[in-house]
Amino acid sequence: MKAQSVTTDFKFMRWAKLMGALSLAAVIFSFVLLGTKGLNLGLDFTGGTVLEVKATQDIELDEVREALEAGGHGDAVAQHFGGAKEVMVRIPPRKAAAKDESVEEAAASAAADNEGDRVGQEVFELLAKDIEGLELIRKEFIGPQVGDELRDQSGLAILIAIGMMMLYLWFRFTNKLGVAAVSALAHDVIIVLGVFAFFQIPFDLTVLAAVLAVVGYSINDTIVIADHIREDFRNSRLSEPVDLIDRAVNRTLSRTMITGLTTLFVLLALYLFGGEMIRGFSLALIIGVIVGTYSSIYVVNGLLLLMKVTKEDFIPPEINDEVDEMP
Repeated sequence: MKAQSVTTDFKFMRWAKLMGALSLAAVIFSFVLLGTKGLNLGLDFTGGTVLEVKATQDIELDEVREALEAGGHGDAVAQHFGGAKEVMVRIPPRKAAAKDESVEEAAASAAADNEGDRVGQEVFELLAKDIEGLELIRKEFIGPQVGDELRDQSGLAILIAIGMMMLYLWFRFTNKLGVAAVSALAHDVIIVLGVFAFFQIPFDLTVLAAVLAVVGYSINDTIVIADHIREDFRNSRLSEPVDLIDRAVNRTLSRTMITGLTTLFVLLALYLFGGEMIRGFSLALIIGVIVGTYSSIYVVNGLLLLMKVTKEDFIPPEINDEVDEMP
């Protein structure tokens, strides 16, 4: 008995124009946020002092934050790592250290290092007064110049990843389908960054890694649906593009839902129970999975309809098989 390939018959493209308008508004809003509020860059990009301490008993974060506030370091970030007895404190660079950057480069670097060591030691002594048996595990200073280099390299990494995906998509899906898939890829990254800008969630190297992972996840789901769209346009008896696209989406719906939901379950567990260290990472992936699943259905296919895709766009070019019969 032949199994049916289509188990649902939802009319997804009925809402294509509405979803397209929402996507366009979300992308424009994200650009505005990135241009006005900007990303809340973490110490990996801005520089600052990182302190890791350990005690013989559990450390209460509220107690640590109160001590930091009382000592004039209210902008510092404290979070557990590894366990309840270990705490990481991140202290942003002070304005005085930023002024040193106008001095000669070597002198400014030395001054910044000294400032970082002094601030780190000051914070450790501040916490040691209130927490018995506190031990310093690591004290590290990231200079503003290093942070600038990381920020530039991170932006370049995102652009390279998107660029390589664009090349792959362009050669695999020529013409309209390739353009639609590339646009959906950029759409997903921009909206993830826009959410982080709107809520001013700290953006560090772990979140950057999540954004790069979103690129891979999004393109994987898009390729699966795009393959079915191409197959249906070539082989199906249906003639209307809307009907062909709805058929292709329905054929892959169970796979899309299972993949998305199982991934979300894992990411939600990481977000809720993984601790502060990977909270931003898991949040970026949660947003990326939701937006990526949405874009593979509505952004790609909405753009195809907007470009008036037809069966002729998927007909492979004829190969000239003429043989020269001359001796």
